[in-house]
Amino acid sequence: MPKIKTNSGAKKRFALTGSGKIKRKHAFKSHILTKKTTKQKRNLTHMGLVSHADENNVRALLGMK
Repeated sequence: MPKIKTNSGAKKRFALTGSGKIKRKHAFKSHILTKKTTKQKRNLTHMGLVSHADENNVRALLGMK
């Protein structure tokens, strides 16, 4: 059985927490920030968690499944 390759894009975008959940960065924080409110930009700064519906797909990309 060959080894599963980790998806290069996924390994740059996702990280595991200590409890096994998957952290992700919020979208819409890279450019065109002038029209967004300060509150919106501040809330996008914090890391989020991958939703339960997408978790299996992300784990497969990371070679964890």
